[in-house]
Amino acid sequence: MNTVITIIHVLACLVLIVVVLLQAGKGANMGAAFGGSSQTVFGSSGAGTFLGKMTAAIAIIFMLTSLVLTYSAARKGSSLFEGSRAPVTKQVTPAAPAQNAPTPAAIPDAAKQPAAPASK
Repeated sequence: MNTVITIIHVLACLVLIVVVLLQAGKGANMGAAFGGSSQTVFGSSGAGTFLGKMTAAIAIIFMLTSLVLTYSAARKGSSLFEGSRAPVTKQVTPAAPAQNAPTPAAIPDAAKQPAAPASK
């Protein structure tokens, strides 16, 4: 489901870019002199109303998919933060002393004393 919404979102982005670039700006009079009048393609009312309505429709689709993707990302959570929220439930029990470990009395006196610092 999330993949389908992402694909719709990307397509809406691309279509919105194309529709906005097709619209005539306020200074279109000089551009129409060189390129001719291409507004007859969109009907007698011109490209203004058709492209304006199409821009609004695609912008609504873009905003809705943005909200849905944001909501789904917020509810999913991140695996990075999942571990920090979990409380530590495992308690460590101290290990029993080993049977073969030497007792302090069995260690020779030379091993008990620290090593002398090396002279320069």
